[in-house]
Amino acid sequence: MKREITFYRRFEADILSGKKTITIRDSSESHFEKGELLSVSRYEDGVYFCTIEVESVTPVLMSELTELHAAQENMTLDELKQVISEIYPGLNELYVIRFHIR
Repeated sequence: MKREITFYRRFEADILSGKKTITIRDSSESHFEKGELLSVSRYEDGVYFCTIEVESVTPVLMSELTELHAAQENMTLDELKQVISEIYPGLNELYVIRFHIR
């Protein structure tokens, strides 16, 4: 059985178009493994919209986020830091989950 991961609705189009190829999460979602297939649903309503394959899970500090991370999220670095701060206020230790659609 596939494990699940959720994304806010606003990221659905970017994921489906391949513009968003990473997600940055806290330690509660750092347990995914390379090659694992995840069923992807919208956070707001639980509606499934695709399956992704995990390419890697890498620890990163908020201060280490770069323009490359932002590009992989399809946003600017300032936007990325703002979004992360809203979702995980005050958290510095994060994980980059790189993925592609299956």
